[in-house]
Amino acid sequence: MSPVVVALEVLLLVIFSAVCSGLNIAIMALDPAELRRKARLGNSQARAILPLRQRTHLTLASILLVNVAAVSATSLVLEQQLNGWLAGLVSTLLIVIFGEILPQAFFARNPLKWTSTFAPLLKIMVAITYIVSKPLQILLDEILPREHPQLQSRQELGLMIAEHLGTDESELDDDEVEIIRGALQLSEKRVRDIMTDVRHTYWLTPNTELSDDKIDEIKEQGFSRIPVFNQALTRSYGVLLMKDLVDIDFDHHTYKVADMTLHPVQLVGSMTALDTMFRKFIATGTHLIPIERDDAIVGVVTIEDLIEEIVGREIEDETDRRRGPITKKS
Repeated sequence: MSPVVVALEVLLLVIFSAVCSGLNIAIMALDPAELRRKARLGNSQARAILPLRQRTHLTLASILLVNVAAVSATSLVLEQQLNGWLAGLVSTLLIVIFGEILPQAFFARNPLKWTSTFAPLLKIMVAITYIVSKPLQILLDEILPREHPQLQSRQELGLMIAEHLGTDESELDDDEVEIIRGALQLSEKRVRDIMTDVRHTYWLTPNTELSDDKIDEIKEQGFSRIPVFNQALTRSYGVLLMKDLVDIDFDHHTYKVADMTLHPVQLVGSMTALDTMFRKFIATGTHLIPIERDDAIVGVVTIEDLIEEIVGREIEDETDRRRGPITKKS
């Protein structure tokens, strides 16, 4: 056989070995859970490779069988032109450098792209080696446990989201990143961290008289909801809504707070986690909840306080600007 033909055969075998080696490292680098997510989102590359990745042992055995066959064939072809030890040395160098190191480094940079590109070839490998690779798959499936999704911790998710900050390649803008990071931290924070201390809270008692002057005072505070407590701050009677007072004539009549419609609220402990607090706001249908500690009311928290904690910035409305800067949090 002429040296040119031998060189061409060796070149084709090394290329084929390189593809097998690259596919081996690439397909094992793909996370099945991530592939499933991408496939659900319509990623055609993930859909193409997901069935092969799910049958990991069958695909792996097929790739390795074909790769070993290509490596062995390279040595046999070289022996036709070189003596035994020289043929072994040359084939080793060719396979290690061009059939292992370079393709693995190349395929590992974008495993999904390359595995999906060579998915038809992978299926052919599986079909050709099926008589041997299938028993190997059954054996490995029995010996080795099934892969389970590896879920990230809250801290890991926070770091992953933070990587989207300051890069043009991310689909998320900085505000979205901050909101997601704030939401991830809800369970680690307590309601005492965001509540308004009762000393800085405007509240009324059931016996407070709602005269014309008192209504003017309430309007001046600029709050749409006023909590109602007893004087000792041990009991909550509910929340007085300013909108309920619009049609009442206070110029000629004087009422007490107890005469008004009070919307009941449930006291919440100061150590309640913020994610639990979010569910309580949804369940109770109120925007203001009193906070207690040691059987005493120590503050209030609003849905606005919780949203501010998620978005990471203060939300000012018209009355906040009119009142000027005040201490809202304890």
